[in-house]
Amino acid sequence: MLVDHHCHLDFPQFADDLDGLVDRARVAGVETIVTISTFIEKVDTYRTIAERFDNVYFSVGTHPHNADQELDVPVSDIVQLSQHPKCVAVGEAGLDYHYKNAPIEAQEAGFLKHIEAARETGLPLEIHTREADEHTLRVLRESYAIAPFKAVLHCFTGGRELAMAAVEMEMLVSFSGVVTFKKAEELRAIAADIPLDHILVETDAPYLAPTPYRGKTNEPAYVAQTAQTLADVRGLSLDAFASATSSNFYRYYTKAQRPSGVAKPSDVSVTGDAAV
Repeated sequence: MLVDHHCHLDFPQFADDLDGLVDRARVAGVETIVTISTFIEKVDTYRTIAERFDNVYFSVGTHPHNADQELDVPVSDIVQLSQHPKCVAVGEAGLDYHYKNAPIEAQEAGFLKHIEAARETGLPLEIHTREADEHTLRVLRESYAIAPFKAVLHCFTGGRELAMAAVEMEMLVSFSGVVTFKKAEELRAIAADIPLDHILVETDAPYLAPTPYRGKTNEPAYVAQTAQTLADVRGLSLDAFASATSSNFYRYYTKAQRPSGVAKPSDVSVTGDAAV
């Protein structure tokens, strides 16, 4: 079974069809969904959505686009809010050099604050990094040298150096529908070389719908198309890839409850995966 560990169920595109969205995901084999925070001040919304569905969880954090608007939120607040049983991650936080909707200094300050919250809680940090590989890698290496923490490079579109450095720090690398796009050959090559036990798959819905849904509103059910592409580039069956990435999720996101029928790592065959 599949997991969509990063989507945004609070966005207006889904307001009138949350029940249908979750049902379609289940039909597509997606048993667990995590709706990701972009504003700490909206935590009640994320919590309410997660409490509404038994297979939906949430995170708490401030997106880098909004970093300058929540700089006064202390680490202790993030830690306290994350104590809810259905909060399984911190973030998303990080660095975005593409839009620069918030000053880079504010983004880095927010990034460092969320890293500290991830350390204190033991929860994985959902990292947003776009066109900021060098800066992101510097922050990660310097912070990890102080004390380890769990993190996931979500919707990865960066370079090989950043991906492999994250693996060395026992972090996970997650791929979205971007990996299915025709011109994403380099990204697929990176995905083929990431150790199987360090990969996740996601939608980032409502954005970045995979081929053949590109241009449409993305939703958790479509994570199956992204998983199929990644399975193909690694020489795996979809079932084997889905089982492996789901096992990675439950190993790393320890507060999420594993539904019955999801294979444990020892149950997964990786025959034919040249990267392992």
